[in-house]
Amino acid sequence: MQFTSERRLDDGVLERDFTLGEIPGTLWAPGSASASAPAPLILLGHPGGLRKMYPRLVGRARHSAAEGFATATIELPGSGDRPRSAAAEQARADLHRALEAGEPVGEEIVDRLVLPLVETAVPEWQAALDALLSLPGIGGPVGYSGGMISIGIRLAVVEPRIAAAVLFAGSYVPRALFEEARRVTIPLHVLLQWDDEGNDRQRALDLFDAFGSREKTLNANMGGHAGVPQSAGDAAAGFFTRHLG
Repeated sequence: MQFTSERRLDDGVLERDFTLGEIPGTLWAPGSASASAPAPLILLGHPGGLRKMYPRLVGRARHSAAEGFATATIELPGSGDRPRSAAAEQARADLHRALEAGEPVGEEIVDRLVLPLVETAVPEWQAALDALLSLPGIGGPVGYSGGMISIGIRLAVVEPRIAAAVLFAGSYVPRALFEEARRVTIPLHVLLQWDDEGNDRQRALDLFDAFGSREKTLNANMGGHAGVPQSAGDAAAGFFTRHLG
């Protein structure tokens, strides 16, 4: 990991851009974090495109820092300036074609789009976690928040350092990941927008039912994908405070 820039935000949060090999990322740490008092870490998931997502990501990071958490994110494979995959681009085009035609999105399209991304992204998140936890001022326990729910499922299954997760319903989930969801045991807080135009509500409910966690909460709110109320964010913050604080 190499840091490429550093700046102190007006609320005292230290923002540092880094590269992990060829993967760009950003780390935010509260002003209170130190080697003697390391801040618990939350990994911030997103749908890809760090520059485009920055306003939302830094907002989430600052909110978390106010609760005493460090946060970090990395660019997804095939997003931002990272090399594109011809197979993923074709799957994405097939997805948009089906949506524009008002047709159901077939399982085969979902598998082609999501499964290769999960296979590549999850080891990259684990490598980032290795590097982040070696830094002074950053410590466990670790949480995962948002982004593609399929990546969150796989991370919750294979990464023992993640102690709790906030997952955002709304991305297409391959049936194979439903089976992995049954193996998830960490505490979960799942956010669902009831009228999300890009989400199959019943499939989201079926996935929530499939999770094997003994402690799991579904926070469902009326409205579309971009209409998540502030109260939902506050509830997610309270969840992490209970499990990571």
